[in-house]
Amino acid sequence: MAAVVGAVLIGVLVLVVAGCGCVVWADRGGPRWTRLVAALTVRAGEVLPSVLRSRRRSSNDGGGD
Repeated sequence: MAAVVGAVLIGVLVLVVAGCGCVVWADRGGPRWTRLVAALTVRAGEVLPSVLRSRRRSSNDGGGD
């Protein structure tokens, strides 16, 4: 089970590094597909914090009585 979790984490890390590489490459005038991946990466970076914030808020609302 730990090997599967480790493999998933490594996969996520590879995707993040590749996305950041595409952002840099697209900024320097890379091919069209790098601009698409860069736009998706930047958008995910903008959306993810608000999603995590709302999950934290909803988990904190449940208890306390």
